[in-house]
Amino acid sequence: MLSHLLIKNYALIEQLELTPDVELNIVTGETGAGKSIMLGAIGLLLGNRADTKVLYDPSLKCVIEGTFDVSGYFIEQLFEDEELDYSSTCVVRREISPSGKSRAFVNDTPVNLESLRRVTSQLMDVHSQHDSVLLGSNEYQLQIVDIYAQDETLLRTYTVDYQAYRAKKTALDKLKAEASAMRKEFDYNNFLYRELVKAQLQEGEQEQLEDELNVLENAEEIREKLQLAFDYLDNPEQSVVSLLKGAVSTLSAISKLSGQYAGLQERAQSTLIELRDLADEISTEQDSVETDETRAEKVRERLNMFYQLFKKHTVSSVDDLLTIQADLQQKVSKVENMDEEMAAAEQAATEARARLMHSAEQLSEARRAVLASIETEIGGLLHDLGMPNASLRIDSEVGKPLPTGVDTVTFMFSANKGIKPQQLKNVASGGEFSRLMMAIKYILASKRSLPTIIFDEIDTGVSGEIAIRMGNMMKDMAHNHQIIAITHLPQIAAQGTRHYFVYKDHSADRTVSRIRQLTFDERITEIAQMIGGKNPSANTVKNAREILKQGKMVVAK
Repeated sequence: MLSHLLIKNYALIEQLELTPDVELNIVTGETGAGKSIMLGAIGLLLGNRADTKVLYDPSLKCVIEGTFDVSGYFIEQLFEDEELDYSSTCVVRREISPSGKSRAFVNDTPVNLESLRRVTSQLMDVHSQHDSVLLGSNEYQLQIVDIYAQDETLLRTYTVDYQAYRAKKTALDKLKAEASAMRKEFDYNNFLYRELVKAQLQEGEQEQLEDELNVLENAEEIREKLQLAFDYLDNPEQSVVSLLKGAVSTLSAISKLSGQYAGLQERAQSTLIELRDLADEISTEQDSVETDETRAEKVRERLNMFYQLFKKHTVSSVDDLLTIQADLQQKVSKVENMDEEMAAAEQAATEARARLMHSAEQLSEARRAVLASIETEIGGLLHDLGMPNASLRIDSEVGKPLPTGVDTVTFMFSANKGIKPQQLKNVASGGEFSRLMMAIKYILASKRSLPTIIFDEIDTGVSGEIAIRMGNMMKDMAHNHQIIAITHLPQIAAQGTRHYFVYKDHSADRTVSRIRQLTFDERITEIAQMIGGKNPSANTVKNAREILKQGKMVVAK
């Protein structure tokens, strides 16, 4: 339940604090005093969006904080799912900065709005006047059936299966689209791939062939230069080798005289050996160089093939062509294996749909099983609320799978005897909507463990004895739920455990909305004014006192 509410710097509220009773709390006040403003602030705790227009003082941040006692409501799993620390006292805070930045916290842990909504939806239910409009929608009516049926587990299972099916179906549809596009390109991609395979590309081959062609095309010149180099090194008549031999022989003659000369002789000898080896290698290279026009032509043809492929694929190396070949192979193989992949995807989608339809049938059965009970209970409550001839029939149809199931429920309503039930949006008046919504909220309260329920003028369009009965229903609900009721009816106001009065304070330079808890005598005055206006007669005051005493509630001293 809500144990404390703090609102700072919101709309006309500079600062407001509320410590509601565990049972039935009444909130009254003149139109425009700020009751709806307080409800708007609570809406921020529930995850509604806001902007800087809500700031009372644009230079300060807005803070709305609710402290809830959640002991005994078995919502520990929700906190675990949201990765939040659980405590029997839960503090929910919303802040709006002057720059417009919004932040939300649960037990001082930052959360996004979606997480905030998931948590606070289990802490508080707010009936606003907008709900009476929603009541005419099939989606809202289905939510009512689900709450009554207490089918959360079945609905959760269906949701998981629905999401799984949609994922499999989306994957299948994407695969089909890809297959269609790829089959259109298959012939061309396959031609390109086969062409590259036929080329038998080898990594580094281009550079090797270009080197070979350079040698083949310049064989005569190369042979001449190699012969000249060999002659310089080892010509019998005059060569580097013969001269170096003489140097080695000369140094050898003095090598025994000093270790230094011996070192020079060894170096000369090593150089001689290296030069002889170099001369032999040059001779071998010269012997290997041949003029082979046939081979040169073959090399040119292969290099020309490379250059044509480079131009065709807009690349500059064989390595690039090999990369393209691998990519084309993947595309061609994917098309060639597409039938198998498609069959697997279709099988997966079929199995997912089968699981979905099984979950849908179980959910539908749970929903259908409670329709008659809802009709009976609401019918009885409407009779108690002064509509003895009212009837409610819930029609159910099965259609294609949607996120909420395969069911569409339609509330068919008639307020008068002999009138065929029609859709709510076509037949219910304001007062009828209020009583019907009260009956729905009453039966749903017994199905949920919601700590706090807020009614925003759910009594619109009713009065007299019906108002008393509606107040009694709220009083009965307050035995198991904390109720906060914004009302304009004295019959309901008199039922409250506590009574809060919202008013505008004009004492400062700027009007401020405030709230205070009324004493017993102040409640008498407020209820008398609700009955007879600003200046109630003595009899009206006496009547207000009697109404309040009949409530037999504990009031503030």
